[in-house]
Amino acid sequence: MATSPFKFLQEVREETRKVTWPSRKETMITTVMVFIMVAVASIFFLVADQIIRLAVTFVLGLGS
Repeated sequence: MATSPFKFLQEVREETRKVTWPSRKETMITTVMVFIMVAVASIFFLVADQIIRLAVTFVLGLGS
């Protein structure tokens, strides 16, 4: 079932009208939450990386 490009664009426009777009406030809150989660994840992986580094250094240090 082939659809013409014109028909496709009409359908896309119709579907776009159905979308409930977030308000500016919702967008700002979501953006701030993303930055907070990025900061938390960064700190978590920094700490995990340091613990793994210490463990590997300890294990490899036993051999010398």
